[in-house]
Amino acid sequence: MVTAQSPTVNPGENLVIEEIPQISSSLTETVERYTQFRSAGLASWHPIRREMLISTRFADTPQVHLVKFPLGSRKQLTFFPERVGGGSFQPTQGEYFVFSKDIGGNEFNQNYRYDLATGDITLLTDGKSKNSRGVWSQRGDRMIYTSTRRTGKDNDFYIIDPKNPQSDRLLAKVEGGGWGGLDWSQDDRQLLIQQYISANESYLWLMDTQLGEKQLLTPKKDKEKVAYDGGVFSKDGKGLYVITDRDFEFLRLAYIDLATSQYKYLTTNIPWDVEDFDLSHDGKYIAFVTNEDGASVLHLLETATGKEKTLPKLPVGQIFSINWHRNNQDLGFTLVSAKTTADVYSLNITNNKIDRWTESETGGLNTGNFTEAKPVRWQSFDKKTISGFLYLPPAKFTGKRPVIIDIHGGPEGQFRPSFLGRINYYLNELGIAILFPNVRGSTGYGKTFLTLDNGYLREDSVKDIGTLLDWIATQPDLDKDRILVTGGSYGGYMSLAVATKYSDKIRASIDIVGISNFVTFLEKTESYRRDLRRVEYGDERDPKMREFLLKISPLNNATSIKKPLFVIHGQNDPRVPVNEAEQIVATVKKNQVPVWYLMAKDEGHGFSKKKNVDYQFYATVMFVKEFLLK
Repeated sequence: MVTAQSPTVNPGENLVIEEIPQISSSLTETVERYTQFRSAGLASWHPIRREMLISTRFADTPQVHLVKFPLGSRKQLTFFPERVGGGSFQPTQGEYFVFSKDIGGNEFNQNYRYDLATGDITLLTDGKSKNSRGVWSQRGDRMIYTSTRRTGKDNDFYIIDPKNPQSDRLLAKVEGGGWGGLDWSQDDRQLLIQQYISANESYLWLMDTQLGEKQLLTPKKDKEKVAYDGGVFSKDGKGLYVITDRDFEFLRLAYIDLATSQYKYLTTNIPWDVEDFDLSHDGKYIAFVTNEDGASVLHLLETATGKEKTLPKLPVGQIFSINWHRNNQDLGFTLVSAKTTADVYSLNITNNKIDRWTESETGGLNTGNFTEAKPVRWQSFDKKTISGFLYLPPAKFTGKRPVIIDIHGGPEGQFRPSFLGRINYYLNELGIAILFPNVRGSTGYGKTFLTLDNGYLREDSVKDIGTLLDWIATQPDLDKDRILVTGGSYGGYMSLAVATKYSDKIRASIDIVGISNFVTFLEKTESYRRDLRRVEYGDERDPKMREFLLKISPLNNATSIKKPLFVIHGQNDPRVPVNEAEQIVATVKKNQVPVWYLMAKDEGHGFSKKKNVDYQFYATVMFVKEFLLK
């Protein structure tokens, strides 16, 4: 019973809670330092000065900040209640930048111009549809972006001079939600665009930037599906640098000769996915990042010789947002590791000097003592090897440790060793081991593995967790009788599916913005996403597939959920509508098992506002203590 001496946490007017007990202030004080981590990400270099825009959070949501030199002050430029994901400088003078934001996590991003001289902010889009940030022309006088404004589901191409919002016009109509711009040609006459069908199928086109006419560059190749992930024009305009898995199990960096359509592969010697690259403004170097068993490795390739340049060794972690300054010397990037939160760095390629631009706060905790990930592997039901990463609590915790299995979303995502933030509380203070599996269908392990859960193979990935539960039972330091499973988005579906199939082997489950019924999900997810998701999950309009999807949906097997369940969702989720949460909560309650429910009226596909994220964390800690540790 909570007494007057034990004040409680007010969940706030935007949170709807069911069955969650009152949270005492003493709990919040216990976990406080683990809620104070900050991070920063590189958004854009200034085209002339050695300055940059970054994204970081000081109040409730991430906003755009300007940093004028390494470890300089982070000057906040945008102040919105909603998160702003970053900005993009006008690429020749840098007198203004363009940024995007949505409302309440609905992902219907609008674009805005921010004038540095005055601080004035001007809306550039229609205020209603879903818009991409867009791609700058070489001259910096136009942007081409995609928008759903015409039909609500088709990602048409629009062109605008951001200094003159009235110049905005429809450039080209397309069908489908998977279209996006990549790069303007050097003469600004053509735009390289991508048509995304699925994680293992996409196409590259060239579009005339005046007329909007487009021409297919990468026709279908026999029966083989080919993925393209990014592309830029070479500086002489004669070819393209792209990432593709054409004729290979992994994504390679390739050069396509536009005159002959011949491919030259540049990274065949690396048996891992190339995940990001950027061409220097003088065209002499390509910086690229490979995903090597979950760790990012930065490479630098000389375009004239095809040879790699030796770079200084970076901490094992993940590297994002690689971006060349126009001085062709400074390569900016965001780096995160198990012991360091995400921060912004630059590498000078002439002397291999690394500058740190941000040093984000860590709540006063010594993150140098945080646990590193340990790779683990186990055999699944069909003898395929499945892998994941295990974080063990400090040695002060003896005996068999309880386990949280945390399953990534996507489904074509991948857990990769990173900074765990708040999750370190479970390791360091509660002595819980955390295991992040990469079940079949995850990226990073080749295109064959990526497709092993598609369509009628959906439940094979759930069986991967079933065999993981058996593997845990064989481990001397893990407690098979104290296992909780959690996950977000597709991981939320997986958590629910495990709760229906292996209820006798787990203590509890947590479903965060997860799918409970594939048919209602496919019918109600936003129209611009629907066909893209049908490629992955199956088309619910086909009677045979519909029957299968209904059969495997956790909602229709919910009578088998016999252990406590915690469901978390955002009311404005455009991907997995909140109905998916409401129906599983109502159904599982009939089983006479504890069901906690947390819904935020001002969030979408996952919580982003600090006050909501904090309450979710407090409630999750209580749930874990109550149902996993007791």
